[in-house]
Amino acid sequence: MNFWKRLRFYFFNFYPPYFAAGIRYKRIGKDLTHFRLSMKLHWWNRNLVGTHFGGSLYSMCDPFYMLILMENLGEDYIVWDKAATIRFISPGLGKVYAEFHIPREEIERIRKEADEKRKLDAFFQTKIFDEKTGKVIAELDKVVYVRRKERIKK
Repeated sequence: MNFWKRLRFYFFNFYPPYFAAGIRYKRIGKDLTHFRLSMKLHWWNRNLVGTHFGGSLYSMCDPFYMLILMENLGEDYIVWDKAATIRFISPGLGKVYAEFHIPREEIERIRKEADEKRKLDAFFQTKIFDEKTGKVIAELDKVVYVRRKERIKK
């Protein structure tokens, strides 16, 4: 990945919703198929019972499957987040992390299906972990809409 793309993703750390929640990206794959983010528990991202606020946990996970597909499919495809479900499993009491990865083979399968069928819904799942204990804090299901852009007929 070139320097300018890496710099662009570095600025996610300063995107106001992420910065305010204490969300930081820790690792980005060279081929833009993998992201790892973390979030420490602070007074400003705690809920009323002293654990991670669910909205912050979800926002940490929100755009990354869409971003991976956008970067890897290119400008010939429309990619949108369509739906998400988050299930809270156990309280987040410390630093938490989540990883987002779409294997290259899956990206090519999505590209092929979008080319053949014109559009599709791609389903992804990830887990949010407590960094200290390794326990699952939450599970996220994500639906991303992918469509091949229409060619302009001349």
